[in-house]
Amino acid sequence: MRTFMLALLAAALALPALADESQIKLKDAPGRDKVEGNCAACHSLDYIQMNSPFMNATTWDAEVNKMIKALGAPISDDDAKVIKEYLIKNYGG
Repeated sequence: MRTFMLALLAAALALPALADESQIKLKDAPGRDKVEGNCAACHSLDYIQMNSPFMNATTWDAEVNKMIKALGAPISDDDAKVIKEYLIKNYGG
């Protein structure tokens, strides 16, 4: 019974944190739809904003390639090109 009460208390304390999560809004530019449709299928888009200070054209290219080749993201070659261009132009490059 004590374990159940502790779990219930932990859940009650976590609910306000979930309510404060805000939707990530990427920069409005050509290609955003491809990024949102492909990238957000596997992970949060906040990674883009968090990593952008450290990224340039080469690292964005490598990151998108890693997602496809190493992690198996089902992204077409055409979409990958658009995604890379969007990330480079809008989040470092």
